[in-house]
Amino acid sequence: MLFGAHVSIAGGIEKAPERAAAFGCEVFQIFSRPPQGGNPQKITKESAGRLRENMVAHGQKEFYIHTPYIINLASAEKRIAEGSVRIIKEELERGSALGAKYVMTHLGSAKDHAGDGDAAKKMVVENLKRIVDGAYKTELLIEIAAGSGNVIGSTFEELAYFLDHLKGYTVGICLDTAHMFAAGYDIRTSAAVKKTFDLFDQIVGLKHLRMFHLNDSKVDIGEKKDRHEHLGDGKIGLGGFEALAKEKRLREYNFALETEHDKVAEDIAIMKELREKYAQ
Repeated sequence: MLFGAHVSIAGGIEKAPERAAAFGCEVFQIFSRPPQGGNPQKITKESAGRLRENMVAHGQKEFYIHTPYIINLASAEKRIAEGSVRIIKEELERGSALGAKYVMTHLGSAKDHAGDGDAAKKMVVENLKRIVDGAYKTELLIEIAAGSGNVIGSTFEELAYFLDHLKGYTVGICLDTAHMFAAGYDIRTSAAVKKTFDLFDQIVGLKHLRMFHLNDSKVDIGEKKDRHEHLGDGKIGLGGFEALAKEKRLREYNFALETEHDKVAEDIAIMKELREKYAQ
């Protein structure tokens, strides 16, 4: 159970490990290209080598890449769907060149399918198969969504659907605490955490879980809005994060915070303290 945060790559990807260490990170996450889309920084053997050297120098165990926000694998507009496939494939290639452990992505929205969620999900499956048909060192993760509008992938059943239709492909799951809470899954107490992860294991399978995004939520349970908050300042509350640290089944997973940098070091310190408290 290691903790980290999303950090900037301004000035070069190789600078990310030092920024992460300054926050107290043990792992970290980045965008390898502008989050709203656009051309990425070029990766050279030299920059990849400096990144790996800085990972060691600044005590970072592993890192992850988040795809841009523009991804929609269910878009009826060919330009958007094809662009989404291309970008995710590129991120897996870039992650493999850099040594990233995972690339995580949201799937998109079913809004172009006139309420036909099944058609949207089938389109996502076919596009995911096109993405992960290559040999990558970096694994693709589907991140749970908060559930607003026609967003795809906000329930355990939907996550299981994609994994079931991608058997034989290498795809895992990233759970965001704020998203799953907003989607209706309670994690505010130890009893709630046990119940929720019993359910996740039953429907999806803990064997498919790879990592967490660790965020409190500005919105209450089931409100289906993606609004991150600092740990303890939101509707999940510190009791929920203590319950996550206490749950023995979750100790093998790493957690990346996506909170604002003004207090992210405090958030990481909170989780490290809870980890030590329940280490035995």
